[in-house]
Amino acid sequence: MDWTNALIAAAWAIILGGAGGALTDIGQWYRELKKPRWQPPDWLFGPAWTTILGLAGWSFYIGLTKAPSPEARAAVFVLFGANFVLHFAWSPLFFKLKRPDWALAENVLLWCSVTALMVVLPRLAGDSLAGWLNAPYFIWVSFAFVLNATIVKLNAPFGKEGLSAR
Repeated sequence: MDWTNALIAAAWAIILGGAGGALTDIGQWYRELKKPRWQPPDWLFGPAWTTILGLAGWSFYIGLTKAPSPEARAAVFVLFGANFVLHFAWSPLFFKLKRPDWALAENVLLWCSVTALMVVLPRLAGDSLAGWLNAPYFIWVSFAFVLNATIVKLNAPFGKEGLSAR
């Protein structure tokens, strides 16, 4: 096992999961939002993200260890760096700024970055498992987009004239 790459991949997953949890404020504003009946219970999000980011971290490790050249390795870092930024941005947009509408738009970019992990990473690493490990991430972000869109539809408008002003 390449411990340096393992530590990089594990740190990526742990920091991202920890930051997401720290930036998720299940406070009064969130509780007052209208949500669809099919929304999973709040307790499910932590275990789901832990599993998803663990699998994505494993794919990062595969990408780093199997990249055949320094250029391919740099591309793996770019893919996961972009995903880190996009993943990190969602919670502050939704929970801190109280802008589910902005989070919905950002979710499209996050979805594209996860798609790139599934499609581009296997080509860089020469290993299809690197892409497949991100399938749960893709499914969850797709589901989260529909959930986020439904919350926007049920609660808009947001901003000064809407819910966040309360």
